[in-house]
Amino acid sequence: MSQKYIHELKDWPGFTWDNDFIALKLELVRLNQGRLIGKMEKLGFKTREEALLQTLTEDVLKSSEIEGEVLDRTQVRSSVARQLGMDVVGMVKSERSIEGIVELMLDATQKYKAPLTSERLHAWHAALFPTGRSGMTKISVGKWRDDSNGPMQVVSGPIGKSKIHYQAPGAEILQKEMRRFLTWANGKKKEDSLLRAGIAHLWFITVHPFEDGNGRIARAIADMFLARSEDSSRRFYSMSAQISVERKDYYNILESTQKNSLDITRWLDWFLSCLDRALANSETILGTVLRKATFWEDHINTNLNNRQRKVINRLLDGFEGKLTSSKWASLAKCSQDTASRDIDELLKNKILKKNPGGGRNTSYSLL
Repeated sequence: MSQKYIHELKDWPGFTWDNDFIALKLELVRLNQGRLIGKMEKLGFKTREEALLQTLTEDVLKSSEIEGEVLDRTQVRSSVARQLGMDVVGMVKSERSIEGIVELMLDATQKYKAPLTSERLHAWHAALFPTGRSGMTKISVGKWRDDSNGPMQVVSGPIGKSKIHYQAPGAEILQKEMRRFLTWANGKKKEDSLLRAGIAHLWFITVHPFEDGNGRIARAIADMFLARSEDSSRRFYSMSAQISVERKDYYNILESTQKNSLDITRWLDWFLSCLDRALANSETILGTVLRKATFWEDHINTNLNNRQRKVINRLLDGFEGKLTSSKWASLAKCSQDTASRDIDELLKNKILKKNPGGGRNTSYSLL
């Protein structure tokens, strides 16, 4: 007998779960969610704004990274800031594809109260693929898949030795499947709002209505439901960043859930546990934000030029690699001599320090 997926079962989509088991996990996550929100509310407006910028930037970067796509952090950050109307140092022009991914995420999290409709999902999909292509492949954008190239399958491995992990419902029933999902998504809440986030993610990814981009849109939908659970557009933790860390487990639990029964206790347990770890790891983002705020408070009277402020902000945001004078010149768009003078001033003011090693590869970091 061939493998049956949950969407082929008679009672689909009648999800069930062990309420007593999930209730304990739910209580813990709710407690930690409330603690984080309470902690953030005590911070000043500028610090909260910076935390929001950091979180949304991380969310966009990591949701794409899960799919194997590495985006430019500076472009993502600039796009988020620009679309939120924030005035931040070091903004750059962003590629249209990055602007689209950011538009999707902001529409999901900032307009979380708006109904989830076919038109809205199609707009998100079009924003993900502004050129009408996924890599080199032309795809149908802003519409449900038609399966003209065969059934929608999640496959791994080389051609001839590939393994089918999952096969989605056929295109001929997508309209019905999506109507059912959207009716539930916009209907009166029967389940706890955090559970709805987990159910929405699983349900959408199971239907897999688009030719590509289903994972990123499913995570955006989960973020929208999480925002609804808090009744707030302010994001201070990144579920996608945590899923990226646990990527292998994420795919394994999705695959095993879709090949099991409609009892999704294990999936909800994993989703809530992952969310709890995301809440705990928000301390990393918060630590970076507080360090940045403290730095600028300590140096409020220090005379710094715009180039120095720009590069220092890059360091505070988590500069990848080693900062050399040549990298300074590239970041600040100045000559090597100007970069050396800027660095020397910061060394004298005890803002920068030389890292061990020297010569042409001399690098610097913040004290």
